[in-house]
Amino acid sequence: MAGKTATGRATTATARTRGTGSRAAATEEETTFSEHTPKGRLTTQRGLFAGPSPVVSKDLYAEVAEGVVTRKRERISLEGSARVSGNTYFGRFPASYWQRWTTVREVRAELVVTGSGFVAVRASDYEGEPRTVAAQEVEGAKGTALSFDLKLDKFLDGGALWLDLETEAGQQLSVERVRWTVEPPETIRPTAVTICTMNRADDCLANLRALAGDISSLDTLDAIYVTDQGTDRVDSRDGFAQVAGDLGDKLHYIVQPNLGGAGGFTRGLFEVAGHTETEHANVLFMDDDVLLEPDLVIRMTAFSNRAANPIIVGGQMLNLLHPHQLHVGAEYARLNTLEPGQPVEHSLSTADLLGVDEETGKPNKQERRLDAGYNGWWSCLIPYEVVKEVGYPMPFFFQWDDAEYSYRARAHGFPTVTLPGAGVWHADFHWKDWDEWHRYFNLRNSIITAALHSEFNLNVLARVLMAQLVRYLLGMQYGLTHTLIKAVEDFLEGPEILHDGGVAAMKDIREIRARYPETKRHDPTDVPGIASNDIGIINSPGRPAFQRLVLVKRVLDRLRGRSRFALGAIPMDEASWWHVALFDTAVVTDANQEGVRVRKYDRDRMFELAKHGVRVINRLRKEGRAVQAQYKRAMPGLTSRENWKRLYEL
Repeated sequence: MAGKTATGRATTATARTRGTGSRAAATEEETTFSEHTPKGRLTTQRGLFAGPSPVVSKDLYAEVAEGVVTRKRERISLEGSARVSGNTYFGRFPASYWQRWTTVREVRAELVVTGSGFVAVRASDYEGEPRTVAAQEVEGAKGTALSFDLKLDKFLDGGALWLDLETEAGQQLSVERVRWTVEPPETIRPTAVTICTMNRADDCLANLRALAGDISSLDTLDAIYVTDQGTDRVDSRDGFAQVAGDLGDKLHYIVQPNLGGAGGFTRGLFEVAGHTETEHANVLFMDDDVLLEPDLVIRMTAFSNRAANPIIVGGQMLNLLHPHQLHVGAEYARLNTLEPGQPVEHSLSTADLLGVDEETGKPNKQERRLDAGYNGWWSCLIPYEVVKEVGYPMPFFFQWDDAEYSYRARAHGFPTVTLPGAGVWHADFHWKDWDEWHRYFNLRNSIITAALHSEFNLNVLARVLMAQLVRYLLGMQYGLTHTLIKAVEDFLEGPEILHDGGVAAMKDIREIRARYPETKRHDPTDVPGIASNDIGIINSPGRPAFQRLVLVKRVLDRLRGRSRFALGAIPMDEASWWHVALFDTAVVTDANQEGVRVRKYDRDRMFELAKHGVRVINRLRKEGRAVQAQYKRAMPGLTSRENWKRLYEL
């Protein structure tokens, strides 16, 4: 594996393998991962006019207000009487964030123009009101370079900068090589992208190709680590050799047993920490199944390079099934009530970036600067200084590792900034069913995170869990109920449950859930024991006005064995406890819309799980404080390099 040369510089294998029968040969290559002298100005983002895929609307990059316009990736051409605005998600320069978090006080907009027309730089404020800050008429230009030096001095609470283009009748204008640049730091921080993948070989290879296709523009990217934890490996694909050749010694392919997302991402962090010759380095986490906008690497690494102090820089998530939607502008977690993904005040949330706000009638632009609590690891940059100070991620296996790390870092003076315009497309969260094995890790790890970083009010936490228990039982989700119980029981086991990084816990929860028929998905025309034509939709009347009264009534009806409907189909968005509790058998659409789950009332199982759940939650109330102290004592060891080295069997 990694070693040291006689000169003290780190070495690494271009393709690392574990076990036998591997197709990838391990060859030793020197990796120089250290600060280097900048070459010219630092590019903070490129002006792009089309996305990385035809499924992405070009209006996210440049919006045609009028006339005939041709939009290519790095070039835009306007015919006569045309107007184009860069006041778009990817077209805007996030001036407010640069003024608040970096030492930069001036940005330069650079572009090359051909033809005749009008070029303007416009700005917004925290209310979205536009103003023109610079403008120039262009006449008969032939590949002429233009630049505008723009002060970053009126954006503290919000606002952005962008380019607008216009032609009059008879004019034609082409614009290319648009760059937003700033004065570079004395030395450039090296950045390593680390991708965790498991049995998504094609998705991961597509992202490697995207990086390879833009590698000449990614000046700050020094290394790419791929941690492959699957059986369907990336290096088994025909195109892997080509992309490995294109990326050269920047690519480091590592094969290891499945330690979940936490283990996969941390491996990249572990490798960088072992190779870097400086504490000033960045590690950029990236999911394997995203649709990548390679400019994200430029935007996040430039921002980190000019940050006044080390900060975690998060990228935003756009919904892959609805590429024009922003998942959230910035988010935080209500730790004590186990609620992640809460939009901060003034944040856009599941917002149509090509639409308008229904209340204000204004376009959906994130004008106000937001403070994030944490950022998802679909794209998230962590400076090495943070790792040196607070340690490595917790060995959570899956879920809440990103939130826990950000809150731990914040406690040590390293906030998280979610950077607008640095976006990747990731599978829409609301198309993933909640009733899955990963709910165990979500619950268990959220309780651990609350124990480490919140007041950990056990009365509040017990009420939250009891409410979930009752609703799952009323919804005839017995497997999900057992999942909750197992998560709380394992939290009470203490830090030892994290000893193997979650491997045994994943096996256990899958075995437990396999006992419950409603955890299995079926084809809607092949439901076991039920004729397809007998399953008609029975809609919900809507959310009850007095939920507590309805809750008591549903509980009493269940205890007495009463129901209103023997059988019916329920759409996913209507499968709330108050409606499902009216059925003996409910055929519920899965959140991914690919099949159905069959929930059947089982009185004995309901009583058994209810009693078990109440006992466990009462244990949590009584024992939780002592267990909390155990996790706090164990955290330095769990997050140490030595612990991860043990888990990686190095």
